[in-house]
Amino acid sequence: MPRSTGRRPGGMTLAERILAGAAGRDRVAAGEFVMASVDLAMVHDIFADQVFEHLLASGVDRVWDPDRIAVVIDHLVPAPSAAAAEVHGRIREHVRRFGIDRFFDAGRGICHQLLPETGSVRPGMLIVGTDSHTTTHGALGAAGTGIGTSDMAYVFATGRLWFRVPETIRFDLVGALSPMVTWKDVILHIAGTFGADVAQYRSVEFAGPAASKADVSGRLTMCNMAVEIGAKFGMFAGDAVTAGYLQARGGMPAEVPVADPDATYSAVHEVSLSELDPQVALPHSVDRVRPVSEVEGLHLDQAFIGSCTNGRIEDLEAAAQVLRGREKATGVRLLVAPASADVHRQALESGAIEVLLKAGAIVLPPGCGPCFGGHGGLLGSGERCIGTHNRNFLGRMGSPQAEIYLASPQTVAASAVMGQITDPRRLEATDGSAVA
Repeated sequence: MPRSTGRRPGGMTLAERILAGAAGRDRVAAGEFVMASVDLAMVHDIFADQVFEHLLASGVDRVWDPDRIAVVIDHLVPAPSAAAAEVHGRIREHVRRFGIDRFFDAGRGICHQLLPETGSVRPGMLIVGTDSHTTTHGALGAAGTGIGTSDMAYVFATGRLWFRVPETIRFDLVGALSPMVTWKDVILHIAGTFGADVAQYRSVEFAGPAASKADVSGRLTMCNMAVEIGAKFGMFAGDAVTAGYLQARGGMPAEVPVADPDATYSAVHEVSLSELDPQVALPHSVDRVRPVSEVEGLHLDQAFIGSCTNGRIEDLEAAAQVLRGREKATGVRLLVAPASADVHRQALESGAIEVLLKAGAIVLPPGCGPCFGGHGGLLGSGERCIGTHNRNFLGRMGSPQAEIYLASPQTVAASAVMGQITDPRRLEATDGSAVA
């Protein structure tokens, strides 16, 4: 059960502190409305053309700061139709017209991978994007959230946007992950335990003694899916792990915002990691979660490893560890989409791609791939897919008569080998030892 924390004067949560700084104020409190300065604004190919057309229709011929805008072509890669190619062409022209240098063309990767990877995200930043999973960037101590095209056009023109300061829920993570249990399993467990609306228009802080043990890849996964429990922001505080990641990407800022010890939270939930098993989200809701062991044996037609949730090098290597020396089951399509070209390169150098190919995988171009359901990897009527992505909504990957299950890279890889949903702990490494 949640426990409410008593109010003590002066304390601010991480979201409140970042919004206060962005609004030029000493402090703000949950429920207030503030006009805040945006540090970075991102659009991708599904909405970028609309945003730029809003500007032009309003007579705006320049953006507030072209250095603080990122434009990414990642959802429809390569262009699957003449119409998509036309949109991509217009986006490229807009980028040239408005002088935007931070442009990631088709094949560079997914927006939520590219911004952290290229050092565009720092603790304390306020980031907005025309994608709901902009919460991802809270993994590096930023406040990231998705907004609509009209709001984004206003940001492009002014560099500012109004926000209602959200209440904050804190999840205190305790214990340690067991072998073959991942941070994807943790966020699925949280969604299944507390529901898809537990953090509706609230900020989420992932804290507690186990939070500092999470690597950046795991934090990106957790914050990416914070929006699946309704969160406005999902954040880990900037710490030594953050600093280590940013060391080769421009370094940490001089001042890193943290929550005050006497901050007020609407609820605090303790989440024990030690007894957690591999998890799976069942169709057609992200919060319909069960231990994998309870749904083993369901036949599969497709397995997908990738997306902004789990398409990083750590994810591809984890899947390769399970797949090494094995092949996917006959009749199962195994699709892999690296989250960026750099991830693809790293996986080639580490040998992970070779392992995946030998297992029978189809390696797709860096990008959103089947997660978005725009073209590659669509499901037919009656088909069933297990994937590492973040949403399993009805019809998201093709036919509304198909089923989508969500799990970790290890669980997806093990399931691809067996041809049915499988607890990855059941497989052994090719040398006879348990897969770690």
